[in-house]
Order: sequence, then C-alpha cells, then structure tokens
Amino acid sequence: MRQFENEHLTVFQSVLYQTTSAVIKTKQALIVTDPNWLPNEIAEIKTYIESIIEDRKLYLIYTHSDYDHIIAAGAFPHATTIASEAFVKRANKQEVLEQIRQFDAQYYIDRDYSIIYPHIDIVIKEDGQTVELPDITCSFYLSPGHTADGLFTVVESFGIFLAGDYLSDVEFPFIEDYEAYLATIQKAQKIISDKKVEVIVPGHGTTTNNRSEIQKRIDASLLYLNNLSSGNVDESELQKLYPFYKGLKEMHELNKKIFNKNSHRI
Repeated sequence: MRQFENEHLTVFQSVLYQTTSAVIKTKQALIVTDPNWLPNEIAEIKTYIESIIEDRKLYLIYTHSDYDHIIAAGAFPHATTIASEAFVKRANKQEVLEQIRQFDAQYYIDRDYSIIYPHIDIVIKEDGQTVELPDITCSFYLSPGHTADGLFTVVESFGIFLAGDYLSDVEFPFIEDYEAYLATIQKAQKIISDKKVEVIVPGHGTTTNNRSEIQKRIDASLLYLNNLSSGNVDESELQKLYPFYKGLKEMHELNKKIFNKNSHRI
C-alpha cells in the first residue's frame, strides 16, 4: 500500500515487517529504494513506476544487502544501481540468495523474475560522496552498524533522507556492531542538522516529516544503545515504545549478546 505521498515522494509499505520502498520523482529521474516484498507488492511498485516514468531515467538505491531489501533486484533489469562498496564486496552473496529462496519455498511464492544479487553501477566509497543525477544531486554516507554495508542517502533540494534500517518507529536498533551503530546514529544526527532534512524514510515503519518525531527517533536509538551498554534496558518501556515488541524480544536478546561480544573485543 502507499504509506506516504507528497509532490516528489511516494512511499510503499509491505504488509511484512512494515518494510518500505520509496519512489522519488524529479523532472528527469526516478529514484527507487529497496523494492520489496511480495510479488503483488512489487507489481504495484512497478505499475506505478511505469505510469510516471515517461522519459525519466530509473535509478535503484540499495540501502544494504539484507535479503528483504534486495529481494526484487531481478524485477528492474534496466535500472542504474547504486550501493556501498561494502555491498559490492559482500563475501557471502550466495547465503543472501538462499535466504530469498528459502522464504519463497516456505510460503509457496512464485516470482516472474530471477533471484539475483544486484550488480552495482555506481559504487559509494566514502562519506559525503555525491552523485549528480540528471537534474538533482544525491549525497551518500556510509552507515555500518546494522550491517557492514549500510548506506544513507540524502536527496538534496527535496530534503529527503533515506535511512535504511535506522530511525524506525516500530523497531529498536538491530545491531551487528555496537560501536559502528552508535557512530552511525551520531552521524545521522549531524546529517539531519547540516542538510536541513525534512522527511525521513526508514526501512521499516512510518515515514515522517515531523521534526519532533525525527528527533524523537534519534533520541530513542541513542537511549537504547546507552542503556544496552550499561545493562539498564527497561523491557517494559520497550513494550510501550514498540508495539510489536513481543515479536522483537529475540532481537533484543541477540543485541545483548552482540554487545557483550563486541565489548570483549575492544
């Protein structure tokens, strides 16, 4: 379904994990992020793109390489693709593809496109790297912590921040590397201030153009990370903040294990 719309931005939301896919329209380009999940949802996104593309060039940004975010890569064979260098260099690509195949097998899902790990045309190697699209500039920032290959995108002049699996209102931080995650949230705070961000699109949850809500999500992430480091996470508060906490409790337990492992390494 369409979750959010304004003059330049349409955000589609899957019924699975409230996963989002953004479509950004300029006069000469369409920018799409992480099309997902189910075949009918991907078909809806494709139909929308086909209805507005005209002479525009299609770009596809991957925020990271978790299987739910690359699941429809094969559905857009003519798009110019953008992702981080770590995304390109991911070692266990076949493992990600197997996760897609296992998901489809479990739920008897047929797709009308090939399951592929995306080839990337434009590789982002450093913070602040810009890409000049036909009539708009995008700035990119490496965002490790949830995964090693995360990527933030700011669509300049529109004030759109594509956050990937950060700054969600339905998920607390899902952590792969604690120190990297903390640095990424601090980086997000600076980007939002410096770039005059007006809209944030998280990979899961609700798109927001409310400045107070944007800051609330940053503060909530920092609070969770700080409490995790001190061992003072109040699970009753997590239940109040995150309506699906019952289904996320396992991730909180995993976060604690990862933090302990990371802290012993430092």
